[in-house]
Amino acid sequence: MEMNVILILPLLVFPMALLPAVCLSAGGSNDLHPLVLIPGSGGNQLEARLTKDYKPSSLLCALSATRKGKDGWFRLWFDPTVLVPALTRCFAERMTLYYHAALDDYRNAPGVLTRVPCFGSTQGLLYLDPHLKHITEYMATLVNSLEQLGYVDGENLFGAPYDFRYGLAAEGHPSKVGTQYLEDLKELIESASASNGGKPVILLSHSLGGLFALQLLVRSTSSWRQKYVKHLLTLSAPWAGTVQEMLTFASGYTLGIPIVDPLLVRAEQRSSESNQWLLPSPKVFGHVPLVVSGNKSYSAWDMQGFMEDIGFEEGVYPYKTRVLPMTDKFEEPGVPVTCVVGSGVETPETLFYGEDGFDVQPEVVYGDGDGTVNLVSLLALESEWAGSASQDLKVIRLPGVSHTSILKDKSALKEIVAEICSINAITASSLVFRA
Repeated sequence: MEMNVILILPLLVFPMALLPAVCLSAGGSNDLHPLVLIPGSGGNQLEARLTKDYKPSSLLCALSATRKGKDGWFRLWFDPTVLVPALTRCFAERMTLYYHAALDDYRNAPGVLTRVPCFGSTQGLLYLDPHLKHITEYMATLVNSLEQLGYVDGENLFGAPYDFRYGLAAEGHPSKVGTQYLEDLKELIESASASNGGKPVILLSHSLGGLFALQLLVRSTSSWRQKYVKHLLTLSAPWAGTVQEMLTFASGYTLGIPIVDPLLVRAEQRSSESNQWLLPSPKVFGHVPLVVSGNKSYSAWDMQGFMEDIGFEEGVYPYKTRVLPMTDKFEEPGVPVTCVVGSGVETPETLFYGEDGFDVQPEVVYGDGDGTVNLVSLLALESEWAGSASQDLKVIRLPGVSHTSILKDKSALKEIVAEICSINAITASSLVFRA
């Protein structure tokens, strides 16, 4: 999912019999390096519980708050009521984060408790709502492919879902939720390795998950990385952010779903710490105009003016102090990295707003990318690490594959499976093939 909190994924499920040949280790799953899946933004379920401190903005929100599951917990994401216009505002107010200057950190809305179900398992990554499998499938097809390879959930295959609204902060700034996630992910990696004979782990991430994975590695010691991580394999990673994110901040974004008013979710989307992390990096996007409104234009270097002009002044300080320093450099993680990226798909490159300001959707000029992430961002590591003698990097381009279809497209799955086979160092003599 990608980057925004309003996302429905109509997915085409390919029967496994139609997939390209995949390899299975002759020795079974014991020969495979354990694998941890790290989803993208909105790519896992999120649950909430409301306390007496919750102050609904309307009677309708108050009434809808009475719908409770076991112990008062209910699915916050994905909840199909977000598609009901009258309830969209209720959803948004429960998803909104607040930056607290005294804490220099983000917190939930008052009276809203959240938790991430199924940490350690892939179950929370398969579908955003198990009751709506056809429209909320996320990693189910990818996981099926991994199972065909010999991976088993809970044995050598694990999921690392997280509260995707939160991000990380630059050195010297607290990030309670994001930092705790890195600690939990680190423990999961160590446990996965220990339960698989000490084999180092393959990290397989999608979208925003790649940014978290890279930060985990560069914030860990070299000895820890060498012991516990075999390889980082990223899919559609937005290393330097996206122009699409500027549209989200300016006028809200619902992936074109007509029944949802983007203005109802705009404030909530702006409040997301991780969405700020996904704004275009000045270092990579440079001074090229990305947004044009009247006689003013905004490049990635003009983010402060952009935020002020769209009416989001409160986002300037945390962006400048917590987020921007993280986009200045792409540290080498010291473990092999493979980036699988889509290309040749029309991707927002420049946004044009007219006299009506930012409360309407813009005219869009498209460029190259995967439909969500611009190509310059997808290839940022290739540019930054070019010529490095100490960092092993491989980039696999998939023409015509989009940001989300990379998780289910037959050609994409073939490349992903082949790369995992290669990482596992399975030789031709130890393979059996399944059509």
